Amino acid sequence: MPNPFNNKSALYAKILACTASTLLLFSFSCGNTNSSKAVNTAQVKAKPVAAVANMITEKQFNTLFPQRNTFYTYSSFIKAIKELGNIKVKVTRRAVSVYQIIRTVKTTGKANVVRQDVDWNEEWAKEKPDSSFIVDFSKFCSEKDTTTNKKELAAFFANIAHETRGGVDDTFTDGLMYVHEKNTSLTYIAENDEYPPVPGKKYYGRGPVQLSYNGNYGYAGDCILGDDKILLNNPDLVETDPVLAFKTAIYFWMMPQTHKPSAHDVMVGVWQPKASDTAKGRAPGFGMTINIINGEVECNKGESNYSMKDRLKFYQHFLTKFNVQDITNCSCGKMQPYLYGVNE
Repeated sequence: MPNPFNNKSALYAKILACTASTLLLFSFSCGNTNSSKAVNTAQVKAKPVAAVANMITEKQFNTLFPQRNTFYTYSSFIKAIKELGNIKVKVTRRAVSVYQIIRTVKTTGKANVVRQDVDWNEEWAKEKPDSSFIVDFSKFCSEKDTTTNKKELAAFFANIAHETRGGVDDTFTDGLMYVHEKNTSLTYIAENDEYPPVPGKKYYGRGPVQLSYNGNYGYAGDCILGDDKILLNNPDLVETDPVLAFKTAIYFWMMPQTHKPSAHDVMVGVWQPKASDTAKGRAPGFGMTINIINGEVECNKGESNYSMKDRLKFYQHFLTKFNVQDITNCSCGKMQPYLYGVNE
């Protein structure tokens, strides 16, 4: 899942579950949050573009995921796209790990600081150059031309299908079968200054991308709901509210990680590799989505890695269903994964 920023955390490797491959998680932070402080901003009138609804019907969705759990419905998916599409977030970093997150509701223009680390206004932090990015969730599978948007949707479906499948190999019928990991005894708790775990709660993988660890639940809560406490206190919401479950998947897809671009940006060509990326074999395309999600386990291991091949085969399957083709940079077999704590 996306990084919830915690400087005391080690690399969070998502434990392999029977139904999903490893998702690499990491986070670092400094201090506490000033939550829900209003920010003066001009009102921005905007309506989310339901591009996905124009690309795929309910009947087609059901055909693509014939063995899906009834929890995962087309209407929930489209509702998640529309509702989350009304949100954009700006994430700004000072120094090494001092963060501010501003969440804006586009239809009203109302913006709130949902996270501001305690050291944000310290002189030593303000002396360091800010770096920031904005994520507009309405661009999910709707930023480019129809062919590019279909490729992105196919890539998104391929990864969530792989993460939640539980059937027979190469049938491509078993995506979205699991709402949570089969083994729910593990707590998935890690030290996190900003998003500490709530006693008695478990943060095992839930939803289409198997959101896991307290840091990721808290960060997702800030961005999606404007309140980190909602998911930290009630992680089960991700497996009882199908709209929210799909929102966590879209959120993950759209959010850059600390040293990684977003899966969205690499699929639509917004991200372009630096010389250091090119030297490591990284290039825009489906292979980079695998590198972002689970590169340490699946990438730079040749073309025979089981999980990488499974994602790739799902991708080609969905491309065929959408009547588009893609043969460019689809594998990560020769891509070097990202290293935790290394700014590349």
